[in-house]
Amino acid sequence: MGESLSVLPVVAALAHAAPEVSVLFTTGTRTSATLLERRLAEMGLAARVWHRFVPLDVPGWVARFLDHWRPDACGFVESEIWPNMIRAARARGIPLLLINARLSPKSAAAWRRAPGLARASFGAFARILARSAADGARIAALGGGAVSAPGDLKFAAPPLPVEAATLEALREAIGARPLWLAASVHPGEAGAILACHESLARAHPGLLTLIVPRHPERAAAFGGVLRSRAPPPAGGVYVADTLGELGLFYRLAGIAFIGGSLIAHGGQNPLEAARLGCAIAIGPHTANFEEAVATLAEAGAIARVADAASLASWVDALLRAPGRRAALGAAACAAASRWEELPEHVASVLLAAMAR
Repeated sequence: MGESLSVLPVVAALAHAAPEVSVLFTTGTRTSATLLERRLAEMGLAARVWHRFVPLDVPGWVARFLDHWRPDACGFVESEIWPNMIRAARARGIPLLLINARLSPKSAAAWRRAPGLARASFGAFARILARSAADGARIAALGGGAVSAPGDLKFAAPPLPVEAATLEALREAIGARPLWLAASVHPGEAGAILACHESLARAHPGLLTLIVPRHPERAAAFGGVLRSRAPPPAGGVYVADTLGELGLFYRLAGIAFIGGSLIAHGGQNPLEAARLGCAIAIGPHTANFEEAVATLAEAGAIARVADAASLASWVDALLRAPGRRAALGAAACAAASRWEELPEHVASVLLAAMAR
């Protein structure tokens, strides 16, 4: 979902710059497809963009896919490197670009064990736009050419949307009770988040802990009241089993822990919360978003927590000091506003590739 949302401003820039261009947008999950359909309609792009699920990287299936759609250029996003798709597209003379390219040290080490495949895959791209200089260097070392690092598209994304009526209704339902949010939480973090809630509830009567699981279909595993079934409880745990409502919950809470970071997953995107003025905490595992975390840390706009106890201590301090929470949120919002012109730059590179 993160990759899909980060590239939508590029699609919008393409639509604005070249009215004759249509876009085929592929994803690999039903969740991202559902969210994409909603976002495209909100952006007025539904008539310009077709969605299809990406074929599995099997030569025959990839060949039929490309022969049917016959694209003028292909943009692969972040770390979606599909060797058979790349080989087949190159054989058909289709220009290839790698957009917002991301390659962790661990993934780079795995690619180094197959140097021939790495050179054939990364060397096939006419342009590689890395999200950071470090990512670009790792890709270049594996055989990628024409590598630049113009910035991270996740910094250029617009704020997550919200329906004003829904936001107002939920604010009224919650009232003045204390609340905080645990966003994009993975199953392995459920125990820590629930332990944090129990600790905080003793000091803050009526506390409401909002949990947004990374995978909504697993919401029941977190306990608490499910959003699809009931309004917020008077106090306790409220779990979002709905899709695409993070913008709603960030605006409500103002205090956000970003999941996927208390376990060895590598963390989720903290910029969505920053863009909406949240005070943010994240765990020790942040390899997936190193530059975003570093940028927020440099601005003093993100806290590191190691476990449930330190997370509870951080939330407790902010619940007691709303002024401090607001200051941290303002610093986060300012830090997340970098590279606003990046989508237009990426769109121009794609258009140049099509022209060639």
